[in-house]
Amino acid sequence: MAGQLNLRRKQTDAIVRFLNFNSQSSTTKEPSELYKVLVLDRFTKDIIAPLLRVSDLRRHSVTLHLLIEAERSPIPDVPAVYFLQPTEINMEKLSQDAKAALYDVMHLNFTTTLPSRYMEQLALSAVRNGCVPKIGKIFDQYLSFVALEANLFSLALPNAYVELNDPTATDYQIEASVARIVDGLFSVLVTLGVVPIIRCPKGGAAEHVARLLDGKLRDALRMRCNLFNEGNLGITASMTRPLLCLFDRNFDLSAALQHSWTYKPLVQDVLGMKLNRVTVAGAAGPGPSSAAAAASKKSYDVDERDFFWETCGAMAFPKLAEEVEAQLNAYRAAVEEINNKANAGPQDGVPYDPDDLLHRNTQNLMSAVTSLPELQEKKKVLDKHTNLATALLVQIKSRALDQYHSLGEDLLTGKGDASSVLKLIQAGKGSPSDKLRLVVLWLLICDGLPTDEDLQEMDSAVRTTGVDMSPLLYVQSLKRNNMTGSKAGGVAVGESSTGLSALTKQTNLLDWADKTFGQGLSHVTKSMKTLLSGARQVPMTAALEALMDGKPGSLEYEQYTIFDPKMPAGRSSLDHARGAFKEAVVFVIGGGNYQEREVLSGWASRCQPPKQLVFGATEMLSGEEFLMQLGDVWKRSNAT
Repeated sequence: MAGQLNLRRKQTDAIVRFLNFNSQSSTTKEPSELYKVLVLDRFTKDIIAPLLRVSDLRRHSVTLHLLIEAERSPIPDVPAVYFLQPTEINMEKLSQDAKAALYDVMHLNFTTTLPSRYMEQLALSAVRNGCVPKIGKIFDQYLSFVALEANLFSLALPNAYVELNDPTATDYQIEASVARIVDGLFSVLVTLGVVPIIRCPKGGAAEHVARLLDGKLRDALRMRCNLFNEGNLGITASMTRPLLCLFDRNFDLSAALQHSWTYKPLVQDVLGMKLNRVTVAGAAGPGPSSAAAAASKKSYDVDERDFFWETCGAMAFPKLAEEVEAQLNAYRAAVEEINNKANAGPQDGVPYDPDDLLHRNTQNLMSAVTSLPELQEKKKVLDKHTNLATALLVQIKSRALDQYHSLGEDLLTGKGDASSVLKLIQAGKGSPSDKLRLVVLWLLICDGLPTDEDLQEMDSAVRTTGVDMSPLLYVQSLKRNNMTGSKAGGVAVGESSTGLSALTKQTNLLDWADKTFGQGLSHVTKSMKTLLSGARQVPMTAALEALMDGKPGSLEYEQYTIFDPKMPAGRSSLDHARGAFKEAVVFVIGGGNYQEREVLSGWASRCQPPKQLVFGATEMLSGEEFLMQLGDVWKRSNAT
């Protein structure tokens, strides 16, 4: 996304700026300041990890990057750039570093606003210890989020769903969780340089966050030199205002539990991608298989610098497999053409000029020298995705993920029923968590509570796997208390297409998986077929469409709460949300996933003209991780 909502690029620019001592340019410094040390905490390390690799840091003269909590040796002649959360522990560490004179000068950068009490604490400590010259400038950077892609971010707040739904939590604990969310969203908006119009369902965590964020934006706009002025901190203010739509995870629980079938969501859900990094085990070699597999584990980075990840991330798995092989064939053809040219000689029986032949061969050799490095890099990328696709294939076959995805889609479109769910989980296919996810999904989409007989059969079938039943018990309690809406999981009546792919019904659909990747990816997946768009629209997409298009008469447009920080308090009205919005930031409080983001992005790209979306969540969760959080809430609510 090349427009104003390219969050990854803007966050990277902000980080590069403070790595260069908050200079507006990256010109070479004086020799004494040429090299520097970067000091991080665990949260800020996660912020930088998806954006800058070690080689990128070195280009900006960072020779060492260290954790503030680790024991560090003095490097007195080198300046240090600190990037930290403003916490009491970090402030104590800063005071200790200044007192010990670990570095020449300490340039301090904080993820959010540094509270005045911490500023006073640091100043008092520096004066007492006689180390004031060691403290350089202090900056509030407003970078308290992780930009995973140009239009995808996470606040990296683990267990946010549990914290906000825990019935035993105190008001202080809930307010602290909400404050962290507000600080993260404020950082995103400052980095983008936009003041949005905020919409959210009434009541619940979404409205609470929206109200506090509205107040924080108003306070910032009242400042004489506010953060949204054009040119402030290198940020260019937006000429248009996007919509910020906030949703509570309880708005649609089903989207957090569905089994995926497209590439990026599969990599997150099945292979456990975190911070754009995936680790997979290699094939077992000689000796104990577990030890051999552990020794052959490989980690891969997948981000916008990976052409295949960006191009094919939304493809269904069978199509992806075909694309991998097509790209490999194109690579082989390109290498063969270079070899043929490089080895070209005179043709039999055809007169030739030795000088001309030498000239042509020299040109061919130069062309090969130019082309081969690019082809080799492309081959590395293709090898990486072949390995990832192989790892996915193993899991798909062993867990029957195609069947779980297909039946999940049927349930959400009204085609599946209790008997089909029971048949699949009793067939012995799938992991215990796969079975529980499917049963919870079935329970969520039921109108009201199912019959006692159906519940008992499902309970018995899943309980035999030994899985923790707490998530199912929690969702049952939600259903009884009517906390999931008129149709559980937020699935509304009269919904249309999602654009998600679904598998056709086939007998022994994964018989092809007995073949190997050595026979070609397209060959082993030739029996897999992908349907066109389904026949439903997820609740979040329907709500977003109504809000962005400003549809009068729609439930979302008329009844969702509206906040406009640029208007006097209490003066916001539907007039300020009227008309079609071209850009939006969609944020889920309580965790999101790649599949949900993919559905929203697919809808935005199909609009005429296409709309720009940024998707964010308190954290990015796999279906199994969210299932565990549902169970944690149940356990806390029943703790003695």
